[in-house]
Amino acid sequence: MKTKAQGLTLNPERPLLIGVVHLAPLPGSPRWGGDMTAVVTSAVRDAKAYLAGGADAVIVENFGDVPFTKGSLPPETVAAMARAGAAVRDAIDLPLGFNALRNDAAAGLALCAACDGSFIRVNVHCGSMLTDQGQIEGRAFNTLRDRQRLCPKAQILADVHVKHATPMAGESLENAARDTADRGLADGLIVSGAGTGKATDPATAQRVQAACPGAPVFIGSGANVRNVESFLPFVQGVIVGSSLKRGGKLTNPVDSKRVEKLRNALNR
Repeated sequence: MKTKAQGLTLNPERPLLIGVVHLAPLPGSPRWGGDMTAVVTSAVRDAKAYLAGGADAVIVENFGDVPFTKGSLPPETVAAMARAGAAVRDAIDLPLGFNALRNDAAAGLALCAACDGSFIRVNVHCGSMLTDQGQIEGRAFNTLRDRQRLCPKAQILADVHVKHATPMAGESLENAARDTADRGLADGLIVSGAGTGKATDPATAQRVQAACPGAPVFIGSGANVRNVESFLPFVQGVIVGSSLKRGGKLTNPVDSKRVEKLRNALNR
C-alpha cells in the first residue's frame, strides 16, 4: 500500500476538486453482479481519471447499493469497500475519503483507518432529517469519539440539510450549519441540491458561509463547468461525480477531460 497522502487543505489557495468514485453494487445488495474484481477495476479506472484530470482528492462511496440503510452497514459491504479503497489508495497518490451510505460514519472512519484514508463525508452529523430511509438522527457524539480512537487525523465533512432529505421541525439552514460546525465539531460543511446531480443554489452556500464565518464550505451536488463560477465566492471546494462522467451520464465511467475542464473553471 502506498504511503498515505496528506489530508485535505480545507482553506486552500485554490478551490478543491474532490471526485466521487461511485462503486458498482457490492456483495449482498440487490444489484450485486457477482464479480468483485470488476467493481475494483472500475473504481481504480475512475480514480485514475480524476488524477489525470487534476482532481485534488477522491471519495469512495457505495453508491450502487440502493436501497440504503439508515443504520450500520453490513460487514460484507464494509469489507468490499475496504478492498476497493485499498486498490484506489495503491493506484493514486491523492487524499482518499469515504462516504458509507446512508449515514454510517463509524464504517467510514474504520475504512480510513484500514485504507490510509484522510476524510469522511457524513450525511447527517447533527440534528435529525426525514429521508427515504426514514428518520435519521446525527451521532456526532459517537463519531468524534470513534475518530479519536481509530484515526485522529481524519477530517469530517458534514452535510447541512443533506440532499434526498427534509429537516425536522422547521430547523433553519443557518442554525443547522452553526450546530454542525460549533457543537458537532465538523471540519467542513457541505451544501447540496435536492438530490444526486441536482444543482445547489449558490444562495444556500452564501447563507452557510455567512452563518459560519471561517468554516470551510463545499458544494455537494450538481456542480459543473457551467455553474461552478457562481459558487466560487462562497466555497472552498466542490464534491463532484455525475457531471464528470462520459456524456454527463451517471452510469458511465469518469471522463478525465471533463475533470480537467472543471479543474480549469475552478482556477479562474
